[in-house]
Amino acid sequence: MPRKLPSSPALLDRYDKAILRLLQRDNRTAQRVIAESVALSTAAVQRRIAAMEAAGVIAANVALVNPEAVSATITSIVEVLLHDESAARVDAAKALFRATPEVQQCYYVTGGSSFVLVIVAPDMRRYERLTRLLFAENPCVKSYRSLIALDRVKTGGTITIPD
Repeated sequence: MPRKLPSSPALLDRYDKAILRLLQRDNRTAQRVIAESVALSTAAVQRRIAAMEAAGVIAANVALVNPEAVSATITSIVEVLLHDESAARVDAAKALFRATPEVQQCYYVTGGSSFVLVIVAPDMRRYERLTRLLFAENPCVKSYRSLIALDRVKTGGTITIPD
């Protein structure tokens, strides 16, 4: 049976944190290797990983794909301003952005915008179609501003885990 985690992720112990650091570097690291590195048994590491997955601490195990390797050459950061921040408009926008595969990341933000999105598309023609669907023809959207990335200087998904 998986070990029960504390109700707060901030209460992860030093072993959990060490395991997370190793998994963030390479989630294919053998549990035997992790166990040796953190001075636990392989079974204990397996139980801890299962518990962190069940608790949502480990949200997914994914492969980070180089966009150019699959012909996704346009990366755009888009600021979106809704007409208003009513729950219905925000929820509708969230649902649409979640359902669009080209939207790689989406953040509901404070400040001068309602949302900031990272969109990856194969070419400018597809990107234009996306902007029409998501923004220009969307009655919830007041305005949007696209920033086309010239270079992907740093990308990733690792989180700094304090000791």
